[in-house]
Amino acid sequence: MEKNCCCAKTKKRTEQEYKSLVNRLSRIEGQIRGIRAMVESDAYCTDILMQVSAVSAALNAFNRELLTNHIKTCVADDIRAGKDATIDELTDTLKKLMR
Repeated sequence: MEKNCCCAKTKKRTEQEYKSLVNRLSRIEGQIRGIRAMVESDAYCTDILMQVSAVSAALNAFNRELLTNHIKTCVADDIRAGKDATIDELTDTLKKLMR
């Protein structure tokens, strides 16, 4: 199995993981452009707020996917290698995500 360690602060992603993350980001980018167009065309506030809520949900889904992949690869590999500092990094990251 190829080592996907995050200790160098980079990660080689599989083609499937890369495509999935980039596709999610492209959809989010489109949603943001849509919100901007709504503001520019004086759309009703509630309609804009609903779209912003959808973007927030999409970003949360992106975070969940990325975090899941991170735990299954980087974190698991580092724990197997005895790098306990990765656990501290993960818990710090989770604290920031849960603000």
